[in-house]
Amino acid sequence: MREFGLIGKTLSHSFSQKYFEEKFQREHITDASYSLFEITDIKQIKTFIQQHPQLVGFNVTIPYKQQIIPYLNELSEEAEAVHAVNAVLTKQTGNQIFTKGYNTDIDGFRNSLEGIKIPEKAMILGTGGAAAAIKYVLQQKGCQTTIVSRDAKKGLPYSELTPGIIAEHKFLVNCTPLGTYPNINEKPDIPYDGISGEHFLYDLVYNPYETAFLKEGINRGAKTLNGLVMLHEQAEAFWQLAVSR
Repeated sequence: MREFGLIGKTLSHSFSQKYFEEKFQREHITDASYSLFEITDIKQIKTFIQQHPQLVGFNVTIPYKQQIIPYLNELSEEAEAVHAVNAVLTKQTGNQIFTKGYNTDIDGFRNSLEGIKIPEKAMILGTGGAAAAIKYVLQQKGCQTTIVSRDAKKGLPYSELTPGIIAEHKFLVNCTPLGTYPNINEKPDIPYDGISGEHFLYDLVYNPYETAFLKEGINRGAKTLNGLVMLHEQAEAFWQLAVSR
């Protein structure tokens, strides 16, 4: 039985297991399973893999997309470029384990933008592994990106944001977990008054379907999209990479 799964610190919000189990059924795949594995410390990853000898590949989510890199043998070109991993393929031979990291967030975000006109300037809220993938795709599309962070060394501090700065950046992407169920009233601390009907708000959070961040945009006439399309697209990329091979 081939084993697949998702690792992260808190996974109660995840739709991944349901998504893959339903896909196994539709594709009439009976020799595979997908599980959720909560890991409290990324240092446990090698032991985790050893304890699952049938493990073929797994997805990686918050907060391990960057922390896992030192524990991998190899990275794909795109994972290397963004220094973030959300998918790992494993091969075990005896006591030897080989792991290679990939970034299907790039595929997921890129594909989710099909048919969407991207403004000249974008603002990315957050500096985690997903934010790196979003920045990579937007820059490939010729979009100027501004990173906003709680750490002034990593980006523009939230405290320096003004309605004018928000108004200049017509594409806002929330890459933080703020607003994820059950904390549905949380949202990034930005001056929402700078948002207009010319804006597009994209939230990587998909549970709930309409986050507090997106509601702020909707109330001001902005176009919005949550992270569900990206989730499906990156999952499909993982499927092609790991399951259907």
